[in-house]
Amino acid sequence: MSQIGGSRFMDKSIKIAKQVWEEEESGQERMERFSTVSDQEIKALYSPIDIEDFDCQESLGFPGLYPFTRGIQASMYRGRLWTMRQFSGFGTAKDTNQRFHYLLEQGQTGLSVAFHMPTIMGYDSDHPRAKGEVGKCGVAVDTLKDMETLFDGIPLDKITTSMTINAPASILLAMYIAVGEKQGVNTRDLGGTIQNDILKEYIAQKSWIFPPPPSLRIITDILRYCSESLPRWNTISISGYHIREAGSTAVQELAFTLADGIAYVQAGIEAGIEVDKFAPRLSFFFNAHNDFFEEIAKYRAARRIWARVMKERFGAREPRSWMLRFHTQTAGCSLTAQQPMNNLVRVTLQALAAVLGGTQSLHTNSMDETLSLPTEEAATLALRTQQIIAEESGAANTIDPLGGSYFVEALTNQMEKSALEYIDKIDELGGVIRAIEIGYPQKEIAQAAYHYQEQIDKGEKKVIGVNMYAAQKQLPIETLKVPEEVEYEQVKNLKKIKKLRNNSKVKSCLQDLENAARGSDNLIPFILEAVREYATLGEICDVLRGVFGTYQDPALF
Repeated sequence: MSQIGGSRFMDKSIKIAKQVWEEEESGQERMERFSTVSDQEIKALYSPIDIEDFDCQESLGFPGLYPFTRGIQASMYRGRLWTMRQFSGFGTAKDTNQRFHYLLEQGQTGLSVAFHMPTIMGYDSDHPRAKGEVGKCGVAVDTLKDMETLFDGIPLDKITTSMTINAPASILLAMYIAVGEKQGVNTRDLGGTIQNDILKEYIAQKSWIFPPPPSLRIITDILRYCSESLPRWNTISISGYHIREAGSTAVQELAFTLADGIAYVQAGIEAGIEVDKFAPRLSFFFNAHNDFFEEIAKYRAARRIWARVMKERFGAREPRSWMLRFHTQTAGCSLTAQQPMNNLVRVTLQALAAVLGGTQSLHTNSMDETLSLPTEEAATLALRTQQIIAEESGAANTIDPLGGSYFVEALTNQMEKSALEYIDKIDELGGVIRAIEIGYPQKEIAQAAYHYQEQIDKGEKKVIGVNMYAAQKQLPIETLKVPEEVEYEQVKNLKKIKKLRNNSKVKSCLQDLENAARGSDNLIPFILEAVREYATLGEICDVLRGVFGTYQDPALF
């Protein structure tokens, strides 16, 4: 069996030589203990000894081949660079459309939509709970008219779009399909992603509407509909990003994300969908935190674990079903309001880790995001960071350049081992939904977040500008402010749409949707019909709330 280093390097002389080095040559260290951001202890030196049982062909292989540790495409970035997909959305659909056009002109290669909280929670902009929130943390989308404005002048058969939306994902997908129809684009030519990952909402982000069973029903309806009608659409972006933002370790992010993915695959199979029909369109979404090598090892371990899970656990036969394709976003939780220009450096290192880890798509955070939504200048600098890595750094010139590093391979192995222990524990508990019900992942994340904050407070983990090299005087930077007039304009336009649409048809469509929700029909065609008649997102969600109820967090401590 082929091994990194091979047996000729694994004789006793290496172990003896290393022991001599440790005793006689290694010098005084500046700290008693070195560890990753996730507090995984790091040795002073790695050698073949640390991967002596490593089978190169079985665990590393080649790019584009099982188990995809080195990347899912044979040529990786030598063939095509990752998609530069900056997350954008604020104010009205018109405001965000202008930002989209600007970013595309600056060289962005894909779109990513940030919706405001009322849309995320399934409420229209005129709902009492939307007061003061309209357009503040994302773009306001209430009806198909807003979606038409959002993509005005953007050909949907030429660009791919990612939409960060979960509980109402089916409605936003339906709106996107309807916009494509109005542009004359065949649905089979629409490419993009809906996040549509409700399980991580229960675990970490807390933006839910319905309880788990009906939420999974909607998701499997989407899987079935898209497998038949939107073959280029990524139906779920299984998201570790928000798990990490909630305070998890890198291992927890990896483990809980893949466990969620396992649950979605199981749900699809139980719904009677052939695994190879929907699995190739599942994608993932990971965080890129500060610890450079830990993050790279996480991405490599993720590909290897998922390939084996899909092939061995679920019996998928198509190699595309084994591939873990993922988008990365740099870590919002790592950014500081103090000395915000330091965030440019953090984001650069995080983005480079994502690239060296083999991401397919990347968003780089702007330096001002702890203070406001990004200004145009800050968003441009974030995009330029990716472009400089792509075109000037040389990082895209070879595939998996850190592959074979004793340190990286040992860290990848440890990441895989620790993540599988979590996945096995979740299986023992009865699966992800049962684990969520008893609060297992929530507690694990809370404990990890508390431990990390303790380390910062004690100075064991350094944060430049916060607990080290803090400045008495902060340099002011320009921030984006969403004016209050945005809410007035959005509500006025919504009232106009409600007045001009065919309300009898809207009422009929909503009744048909309710009947379907009480039965077993696929809900997506009914949602699509309602959207075409300009039924609002809030009206559709209210119908589903009336049938499915709403989820109440168990509020575990």
